[in-house]
Amino acid sequence: MYTFLLILLIVDALVLVASILMQAAKGGGLAASFGGVSTAADSFIGTRQAGNVLTKIAWWAGGLFLGIAFVLQLMSTRTRTPTSILDKGLTTAPAAPTAPPPQSVVPLSTPEKSAPPTGSEKKNP
Repeated sequence: MYTFLLILLIVDALVLVASILMQAAKGGGLAASFGGVSTAADSFIGTRQAGNVLTKIAWWAGGLFLGIAFVLQLMSTRTRTPTSILDKGLTTAPAAPTAPPPQSVVPLSTPEKSAPPTGSEKKNP
């Protein structure tokens, strides 16, 4: 069902694009409706154009596109059921580490005391 609707959506998109591109430009489009080459009354209210077959096909294809896209969106999100973390129960204690920790390269013992200073160095009193 999902694949059928997806193919139908693609065909509908192609019909929508074709019907829009085959329509003739009428009066300059949006620019003519808002102060272009029309009268003041037409600019305020907008011009009424007769709906031909291509215009009706474009409107129906656009509505069908939105409807199918909405249904497909609902179908794609409803495929998995939500699960609650409370249904899983308590987990067991963590397992002990299997490998011992790596040995340090730096020795942990303190270095031996150095020899006392020779007589050439003076001590402050």
